Amino acid sequence: MSYILIFNCGSSSLKFSLMDADSEKVELSGLAERLGGNGAEITTKCNGDKIVASLGNGSGHQEAVEYILAFLKEKGYLEQIQAIGHRVVHGGNKFKSSALIDQEVLDQIEACVPLAPLHNPANLIGIKTAQVAFPHLPQVAVFDTAFHQTMPETAYLYAIPMELYRDHNVRRYGFHGTSHRFIAEKTIDTLGLDPNDHCIISAHLGNGSSLASIKNGQSMDTTMGFTPLEGLVMGTRSGDVDPGIVKYLSTILNIDSYEIDHILNTKSGLLGVSELSNDCRTLWAAAKEGHHGAQVALEMMNYRLAKKIVSYIVPLGRLDALVFTGGIGQNDFMSRKKVIEHLGFLGYHLDEAANEATVGGAEGVIATSETFGQALVLCTDEELMIVRDTLDVIACL
Repeated sequence: MSYILIFNCGSSSLKFSLMDADSEKVELSGLAERLGGNGAEITTKCNGDKIVASLGNGSGHQEAVEYILAFLKEKGYLEQIQAIGHRVVHGGNKFKSSALIDQEVLDQIEACVPLAPLHNPANLIGIKTAQVAFPHLPQVAVFDTAFHQTMPETAYLYAIPMELYRDHNVRRYGFHGTSHRFIAEKTIDTLGLDPNDHCIISAHLGNGSSLASIKNGQSMDTTMGFTPLEGLVMGTRSGDVDPGIVKYLSTILNIDSYEIDHILNTKSGLLGVSELSNDCRTLWAAAKEGHHGAQVALEMMNYRLAKKIVSYIVPLGRLDALVFTGGIGQNDFMSRKKVIEHLGFLGYHLDEAANEATVGGAEGVIATSETFGQALVLCTDEELMIVRDTLDVIACL
C-alpha cells in the first residue's frame, strides 16, 4: 500500500488528507483552524471517528504539521507515504503544470506573492513546514492557475497599457483550474466525448464561483481574472463591477483601496445584496417567505450566470456539455432550474425530476438541447486531481 498526503494551507488553517494511491480512497483527513491565534485546534477523521484536539493558543502551521506527523505515525501510515501534494493558489506565468518542489520552484512561488498576498505566503509556510517534517519525501506543487495558461492573448490580456502587463504582470490568470480540469476529464468519460474534439463549459459554483470554456482539454477563457474577485456574483464577492466605483467610494466614504477591496471581497455578492446571508440554503428559505433581498440576490446570481454561460460559448464555437459542479452547482437544484430556464432560447429542456434528484453527491444529466448538448451535474474532486498530478510528477524521478 502506498499513500499520497495532501496539504491545502490557508493563512490560519491547514486542511489535509491521506489518499490511497491505488484505490484513490481517502483514508483519513483533517482540518487545523485558528492557527496563530487563540483557540487553535485540529479536527481529524479516520475510520468514522472524529477527534477534536487543542493545539494550544498561538500554535501555528508547524505545530499542526507536527500533530499530523504524530497522528499518521500512531495510525500506522507514516512509513507508507510516497509523496506530498500541495495546493498552491498562484503560479503566475511561470507554471503551466504541476511541479516537483525544489529551491527554484519555491523562489518562483515566492515571486508570485504580490499576485496572491493572502494565499501564496500560507502555501509557502505549509510547504516549508512539511519539508522539515518529511525531509525524505518528494513534494509537488499543484497550481490553481496552471490550467488557464492555455488562454489566448485576447482572453487573458486587459485593455490597458501593455507596459502594465510587461512590467507588472497585470493580466487575467483565472482560478479553480484544478477543479475545471478534473471536470473536463470526467465529462469526457461520462458522456463519451472525443478527447481531442470537445467543447465544454464548466461551472464551478460555490462561495467562490467561476466558469471555464474548455476546448479539446484546454482552457480558452475563464471568468476570474487578475484576482478571484472578477466574474460571477459569489457568496461574498461582487464579481464584475465598474472600476470607477473604487474612486467614487474612496471619495464619498473617505476610505482607501484596501477598505474598498475588503468590501468587494467580503461584504458583497449574495451577502451584500440580500443583507442576510451568503448561503443559498438560507436565501432560498427566506425567499420563499417573501424576503425581497434574498429574492433579488438569487435572481441576480442566476441571471448573471446564465448571461456569462451564453458568452462563454463564443470561444468554443459550439457546446457539447454544460457542467454544474461545486457546492452550489452540485446541490442547489433551484438555481440550476432558474439558469436552465434563462437558457431556454438555446433549446434546453429541463428534466425537473432528474434535476431535483441530483443533489448530495448524485450525478447525472438534467437538461438537453439538440443544438447545445447536455447539461449535467458532476461532483468535482480537487484532492484527487492533486494526487494524480503528484503521482505523475514523481513517476519521472
